[in-house]
Amino acid sequence: MNMYGLVILITLLLGYLLELITDILNLRSIRGELPAEFREVFDAKEYQKSQDYTKVKTRFGFVTSGTGLLAVLAFWFAGGFNILDLLVRSWHFGPIIAGLLYIGILILLRSLFGLPFSVYSTFVIEERFGFNKTTPATFILDILKGFSLGIVLGGPLLAALLFFFDYAGSYAWLYCWLGTAVFTLIVQFIAPTWIMPLFNKFIPLEDGELSTAITGYAAKVRFPLRGIYVMDGSKRSSKSNAFFTGFGKNKRIALFDTLIARHTIPELVAVLAHEIGHYKKKHIQKGILISILHMGVVFYLLAIFLSHPGLFEAFYMDNQSVYAGLIFFGMLYTPIELILSVFMQIFSRRNEYAADRFAAETTGDAVPMIAALKKLSLHNLSNLRPHPLYVFLHYSHPPVLKRIQALRQSGPTLTPV
Repeated sequence: MNMYGLVILITLLLGYLLELITDILNLRSIRGELPAEFREVFDAKEYQKSQDYTKVKTRFGFVTSGTGLLAVLAFWFAGGFNILDLLVRSWHFGPIIAGLLYIGILILLRSLFGLPFSVYSTFVIEERFGFNKTTPATFILDILKGFSLGIVLGGPLLAALLFFFDYAGSYAWLYCWLGTAVFTLIVQFIAPTWIMPLFNKFIPLEDGELSTAITGYAAKVRFPLRGIYVMDGSKRSSKSNAFFTGFGKNKRIALFDTLIARHTIPELVAVLAHEIGHYKKKHIQKGILISILHMGVVFYLLAIFLSHPGLFEAFYMDNQSVYAGLIFFGMLYTPIELILSVFMQIFSRRNEYAADRFAAETTGDAVPMIAALKKLSLHNLSNLRPHPLYVFLHYSHPPVLKRIQALRQSGPTLTPV
């Protein structure tokens, strides 16, 4: 095994070990005593249920991540990447079609391998804890829609990347970067109206007390209210959520139907104010910009390593190709991706605090937002005491207890709880 192979192998093993350690620490951080902040929301039975959910999901993660690592190593050291490459080459297609087939088959194999775990998670674990509302028909349709969408959107983009790296010379990385950036912006623009409705129904919020309250708040903060939608989240799960997506005239705020059913109007306005806070603070635009800059770095480094024979020798390849290089570079890039993801999580958690503060300040009261966070924790069986290292590596949102403490300290103008 050469240096490339050794670095990738060590990265895979250390990554798995890090995940294992953080998961174990997260399990050990679970305590029997309910935090005082949640005593009026959780009872002993519900709190125990939330702890059990964390334990079951984490232990199932041990199985999925461990078998996943073993499968990758077995495929690698059995020469699977080279065997598949030779098979695809025997069909005598050009480099673009061959690349699409090679990567497509690898994605298909990975999806088939992960399918039993997905089925078990959805129909056993989520069912056991009362979350699952997905029918087998919906589950299958989601898979088919996802694959179809990947072919329609991902196929042309991948073909363009393969074309540029095969034929565009030293500036290929730049063309790929610009093309992918434009593609990302287009998808962000069309997703709310063309992509997301493929999976869920989005119904405009009906006129009524909630609509009046939201309209009044939006006018107060000068938010261009073009669309508040109710999403049929209950079609798949009893969990609740809300989100902001898109930009320009296609931006959309969606409230899960399960969220509306469980929260008071002031709480729903507070949740909506949080989402508007992301818009007002330009968190989405900043996230897209960082993502685009990240793409540029990735494509530049990819252009460098695609010409290194050692990267292909590490995977026992008889031939070099752009399409195989994309896969191998992705594995080589893993440690850098891990470091960058940590910074992105920090950035995201800071944005969540800012959006919470915006909601409290603009509604003039932290109480509804705090109440909403508590109910969301209850209905989603959130882990109320996650380990700090697990939060540092994995949480895009601060732990709910930290968010509530920050809201209580937001300022003297807020109503004390």
